[in-house]
This record gives sequence, structure tokens and C-alpha cells, in this order.
Amino acid sequence: MSQEKPLPFIYQFAAGAVAGVSEANPGYSRLECMFPEIQRLDSDTSHTRNRQLQTGAATGADHYNGMLDCFRKIIKHEGASRLYRGITAPILMEAPKRATKFAANDEWGKVYRKAFGYENMTQGLSILTGASAGATESFVVVPFELVKIRLQNKASASLYSGPLDVVSKTIKNEGIFALYNGLESTMWRHVLWNAGYFGVIFQVRGLLPEATTKKGKVTNDLISGAIGGTVGTILNTPMDVVKSRIQNSPKVAGTVPKYNWAWGACGTVMKEEGFAALYKGFLPKVLRLGPGGGILLVVYTGVMDFFRNMRAGTA
Repeated sequence: MSQEKPLPFIYQFAAGAVAGVSEANPGYSRLECMFPEIQRLDSDTSHTRNRQLQTGAATGADHYNGMLDCFRKIIKHEGASRLYRGITAPILMEAPKRATKFAANDEWGKVYRKAFGYENMTQGLSILTGASAGATESFVVVPFELVKIRLQNKASASLYSGPLDVVSKTIKNEGIFALYNGLESTMWRHVLWNAGYFGVIFQVRGLLPEATTKKGKVTNDLISGAIGGTVGTILNTPMDVVKSRIQNSPKVAGTVPKYNWAWGACGTVMKEEGFAALYKGFLPKVLRLGPGGGILLVVYTGVMDFFRNMRAGTA
């Protein structure tokens, strides 16, 4: 992603972890452009309910016409605390997830530059490294996502007392590999988001005026990261829809789940509910991941600059 000399893996991983915590908890990042934490948590529950798990057959209190309608009905019929159901998993996931994203992107960048004989990154390499980083990141994400989805789904939430209970019962009833149920669709989701995110960042940075001050650099990173996050969300939302339905379908011996493989599940959703169903809950997701993508990039590059200065001072 960066044309500057890469730092060792441990620094990339640490910077990514700090960026993940900052994006999830904007009070730590000195940026005032992200939603308060409560809005982020509520949006996460809303887009899971509204987009990932709702099918065309849902009616009454279980049918949501949008983010605000989802909030209203959850509070009315289940209580305000339900908005936070399953949020422990995504909070715990943020640091290792973002750390893996940025560290893997930089490491894959080294591999591809060497393999193809490029000294610096190009547009094509940015997309390729982003896609590879997304595939790598998915292995970290899947178990956390499965826990979150099963706790947030109204139909299955009562079966579990908390995140550890989800893990325990899933392993006991479905086997340890069930924790990676939905890996294929999750991988597609992250490949598409990261390819769009890092590819757009490279392109937008090249179009923006060159920053000559620290403030200018922050502004450029915020703009390019936010646009990258928005494009990534547009690209990967359909995979997010089917991923969640796949992960919420327990494996039963002798039966084939309705939602099994990613692209086939996309076809099933379009056939039964229409193309628009693949973008259910897009609004709360893009409101979080658009500006969140800008914050991620600003914090990551800022921490990496800090590490470079620290290493230069001790050299």
C-alpha cells in the first residue's frame, strides 16, 4: 500500500491492531467524524438482522423495512439490550482482524513486487495484494463472525448464554470444523472488500494533490480510505448477506443446507427474493465502513510513521 520502505512484520501487525481499535472506538483516534460507539454497535445488530438473516418469508415483528424500522421493532418487542446481543465477538475481533488485514497487505505486497519485478506498487498490484490480504484475514474472522451471527439471530439466540456457550455447543453438536462454517463465503467477502479498498486507495491517492504537510496527509488518507471503504462495501455486500445465512445454518448429518456455497446462495437469494435482497442492510453497513475505512487508513499510516521515526531515532 505504501511506497515507503516496509517495516518488519511485527510493526505492521501492531499498527493494524491499533487502527482496528481506533476504528471500533473512535474516542481513541482523535477523529470526530465517526459515529459514537453505541451507534456502531446498533448498526451492527441492525444490518445483521435486516440484511444477513431476514428472508422474504419474514412478517410482522420479524420483518424489517430498514435500519430505523429494525431498531424500533427490536426495542419494542425484545428490549433495548437486544441491540447489543452478540457484540462481544466483533469487539474482540477488531484488533486481530485489522492487524491481519494491514500486515498481510504489506507482506503480500513484498511477495508480488518481487515476483513480478516491480520496485513500487502499481494499481494492479494494489488490487491483487488487497485480495490476498482479504483471503488471509478471513481465517481470523470466521469463528468470531459465526458467534456474533448466532447470538444476534432471534431464532437461535435463546439457545446460547453467551459467546463461549456458542463455541462449546457448536463444537459439541457439529464438530470443531463447524467453527469455520462459511469460510468460503467469508473469504469471498474479504477478498472483494480488500481488493476494492486498497485498489481504490492507490487510485485516489494518485488523483489527490500531493500532501506537503501532516494535516494534508491525514486529509488525503481520510478521503481515500473513506472512498475505498465505500467501494469495498458496494462490492462485498452480497457476499456478506449469503455468508451470514450460511453461518446461521447448523450442519445436520444427511442433509444439504439451503445456503451452502457462496455463489450458489447468491443465486438462491436472487431467485426467491430478487436482486435487491442481496443489498438488504447496505445503508447501516456503508455508514460504518465508509468513514471507518478512512479512520483505519489514517491511524495505520500515522502509527507506521511513528514506528519509522522511532526506529530512525534509535539507529
